[in-house]
Amino acid sequence: MNQGQRYTLRDVYFWKISISLALASFFIFASIYAIQPLLPLFVEDYGISVSASSLLLSLTIIGLIIGLVIFGFLSDRFGRTIFIKLSLIGTVIPFILIPQIQSYALFMTLRFFQGILAAALLASALAYLSEEMDQKSVGVATGLYISSNALGGMAGRVFIGYVTDYYSWQIAFYLLGAIGLGIFIIVFISLPRSRFFNPSKLPIKHDFIGFAHHLKNPRLLVIFGLGTVLQLSFTGVWTYLPFHLQEPPFNLSLKFISYLFFAYSIGVIASPIAGWMVGYMKLTPMRIIAIIVLSIGAFMTLSSSLYIIVFGLCVLCLGFFIAHSLTATTVSEQATHHKGSAASLYLVAYYIGVASGSTLLSPVWSFLGWEGLILVSGLVPIIYVLFTQLVIKKYHAY
Repeated sequence: MNQGQRYTLRDVYFWKISISLALASFFIFASIYAIQPLLPLFVEDYGISVSASSLLLSLTIIGLIIGLVIFGFLSDRFGRTIFIKLSLIGTVIPFILIPQIQSYALFMTLRFFQGILAAALLASALAYLSEEMDQKSVGVATGLYISSNALGGMAGRVFIGYVTDYYSWQIAFYLLGAIGLGIFIIVFISLPRSRFFNPSKLPIKHDFIGFAHHLKNPRLLVIFGLGTVLQLSFTGVWTYLPFHLQEPPFNLSLKFISYLFFAYSIGVIASPIAGWMVGYMKLTPMRIIAIIVLSIGAFMTLSSSLYIIVFGLCVLCLGFFIAHSLTATTVSEQATHHKGSAASLYLVAYYIGVASGSTLLSPVWSFLGWEGLILVSGLVPIIYVLFTQLVIKKYHAY
């Protein structure tokens, strides 16, 4: 292969990069979300409130949001691969340290910094792929990377719940850290240096100009808000689901609850479905249908039948991942320039929804129980869409 050519499907380095980043993505998302099924356990072990336990996820996501901004600037100026590797080893270390500490405050602090370092991969990976891969082949590598996001988030929850049920959460953390260390070694050896990276020489002020431009665009603000609302509802259901199912009449074990996260596998097929649907319908009506599907799935979990709850979770995931995929696509369409800044702002809005859904909905769970939580999670996206559509029609924002 000519050194001036980008990697194609026929090149060994194409697959080295694709598999390395898929493994890295798998581990990073497993690390971020593995904590979710364990939250009821930490309430007992540390003698804390439900709200305090939910901070273990929220603080990680807040760290992730901060890290996206920091490493977005740094990777544009100092390269991609160094931050991909830093992200992996930086995410591994807290899993080795946390089981050895007694302080819950220190536990939360380590999760916060784990989130910051996890963001280094997210801020670098897609840019690295777009620079190194041939235009006709980059879609395959990107699809593999994004699919690994969903698979990693699902596998982390299932794995850590299963191991904790048989042994302890401390053993589960050590094992997850060992897996991450193995993936770091593979990536360190396999990931080739960047060949087409051109460091940005623009002042940081230029990046902020892009952000400011998008924040003045009412069309994009509506989409950013929708990203927050979708994730708030989705995360709210999954964060408090373990608390709900450990109570009567279900009394489920942590191992069984962790199996329910297999519903996330729907996310792997949802994005291609969304891509196929784009050829037959406009984005806005498709997105509204997906949001209605999400809400139906949420309301199905009010059932006393475990079978209906499981099916409802699958419906919830289908609606969410299609809506999320279509919303992200709309960002690219609406941003006429500074597209990278627009994508970053959407990710920030998206993860604000994760942090909000895990902690801000805690009072709803505490005072109104599962019924109140589902009422909020199921109705908020629909109310948001109805409200924004009315505003758009009134002020002709579109």
